Amino acid sequence: NQATDSEKKVSWTLTRDDEFNFRAAYWADLHGILYKDLPPEMFFWGHLFLSFSVCSDTKSVKVRAKVLQTEDTIEFVGDLLVAADGCLSLVRRSFLPESKLRYSGYCAWRGVLDFSGNENSDTIIGIRKAYPDLGKCLYFDLGSGTHAVIYELPQKKLNWIWYINQPEPQLKGKSVTMKVSNDMIQKMHREAEKTWGPALVRVIQETVEPFMNVIYDMDPLKQLFWENVVLVGDAAHPTTPHGLRSTNMSLLDAAVLGSCLDKWGVDKLESALKEYQSIRLPVFSKQVLHSRRMGRIKQGLAFEDRQPFDPKTASTKDCEELQQKNMPFFAD
Repeated sequence: NQATDSEKKVSWTLTRDDEFNFRAAYWADLHGILYKDLPPEMFFWGHLFLSFSVCSDTKSVKVRAKVLQTEDTIEFVGDLLVAADGCLSLVRRSFLPESKLRYSGYCAWRGVLDFSGNENSDTIIGIRKAYPDLGKCLYFDLGSGTHAVIYELPQKKLNWIWYINQPEPQLKGKSVTMKVSNDMIQKMHREAEKTWGPALVRVIQETVEPFMNVIYDMDPLKQLFWENVVLVGDAAHPTTPHGLRSTNMSLLDAAVLGSCLDKWGVDKLESALKEYQSIRLPVFSKQVLHSRRMGRIKQGLAFEDRQPFDPKTASTKDCEELQQKNMPFFAD
């Protein structure tokens, strides 16, 4: 974690953890590994989920889906519906119609700079000089009421995220990703010049097709399953990204659910789902709330129990609170 003075364009370290045991993966690589390890006949590509119903005997569940290529509607019947349909989950909403996503107070500009073939360009030389540990660490760069994240991915790519406090935008469609115009991008570039050092500004300005995510989370749920329907992943715990746990939580949901199903079998499905819920719910509930707090600290937002964080005046103790290993259950 470092700070940048937007006026003087100087940076300094707030806190660092040299023993931080963490790995970043390119999503496409991770997805490919998972896909190749599973039998291809279990996948139904090009199907749009429409609805589901639990059968009257509660021993099976029926799912309706549309085949996008033919517009036909088909049905699947199974023992268990595992709802992994993301933070805007339709399945969750069917059981909890009053549950709402909570707007964090800020949005994130995001982008990936592909520098393959340009490893010795002024931009890449400059960013490596400004962020000398790129490739073996994750940088959080804190400004006044804002912060950015930058880290290197495999295959000569730099991933960056810049969080900006603003009123909640009006989203269209069913995605938390906003469409952005050229005017919005040009305005963002000008604001970057006012906020960050020239090395990061160049990376941002040279990124093709940056986009904006609206940042939401949700107050932790009280339960994760209803009869033979269970939530996993972002459907179970929409979270802000500051804890670096969203994908981790989803992978652990899958691992624990699989272990519980293997232990209890289909004949004792309720016992398996109760055990899954008892293990995962306390863990990710604390992680979601901790991530929410981390985001508010780094964005300089108000708290009831402390003054807003200011990187220019922060004490050593304040800065230690920024470390990722403070995440509940991080090492367990």
